[in-house]
Amino acid sequence: MALDLFKALVEAAARGEAVALVTVVATSGSTPQRVGAKMIVFRDGRTLGTIGGGCYEHDAVLKAREALTTGRPELLHYSLTDELAADTGLICGGQMEVFVEPIRQPARLYIAGAGHISVELARLAANVDFVVTVVDDRERFAYRERFPAAVVVVDEIPSWFDRQEFPADAYFVVVTRGHRQDLDTVRVLVKRPSSYLGLIGSRAKVLKVIDALAEEGAPRERLDALHAPIGLDIGAVTPAEIAVSIVAELVAARSGRLAAPHVAACSLCSSLPRVTR
Repeated sequence: MALDLFKALVEAAARGEAVALVTVVATSGSTPQRVGAKMIVFRDGRTLGTIGGGCYEHDAVLKAREALTTGRPELLHYSLTDELAADTGLICGGQMEVFVEPIRQPARLYIAGAGHISVELARLAANVDFVVTVVDDRERFAYRERFPAAVVVVDEIPSWFDRQEFPADAYFVVVTRGHRQDLDTVRVLVKRPSSYLGLIGSRAKVLKVIDALAEEGAPRERLDALHAPIGLDIGAVTPAEIAVSIVAELVAARSGRLAAPHVAACSLCSSLPRVTR
């Protein structure tokens, strides 16, 4: 079983999938499992291995799934002498400490567009441990020297995104050079699960995109999850400042502290027409 657990951890890492490792780290008295017993918990609640079963294991699974959202480890204390233990047949008379360790793979950020904002965005996102891919159809903008910390793809943007398979917790930022490309790219991405989908532009442009996709039958819940206008409202004007606002929002999303997305006017958006993307 230990080999199966370690194999599952390696496979999850290869997929870029976050999991939580739950380990019995201390026991006293009679307990259903010994120190070192392990269990892997996936984001959707699937498990591999066991720390003893019953309601205590169920509680540990819930805590592990929470840890995958917050990124914070937790030490759990269980007494196997209370009424709950008796109800589940685990009244062993002992105590058990369980360590929940979220093993979160570096978040994968896909940037649609290789303009000036994307240059700053890719650099800052890589500095805070995002694995960055930049996609653009213009070779004069999309090349490795311009994006040294990112994977660079030269291809037609919406088509490339439509052909790829992405992890369910991927992050997407749409900052292409024009409204039509933005619309076509978001049209593809609203059909995909993601941790974050953001679109740059003015409030008027964002509303046009949402209205167009709603008329086409795009899932309402996915349109409601669109972060647009993108970035935290910090009064950003320059490409570097706008990138800071976007990366701050990405970090907030990754840590589970981002407020619900909404479409609203902000000072960042009013500056965008003056910036070449």
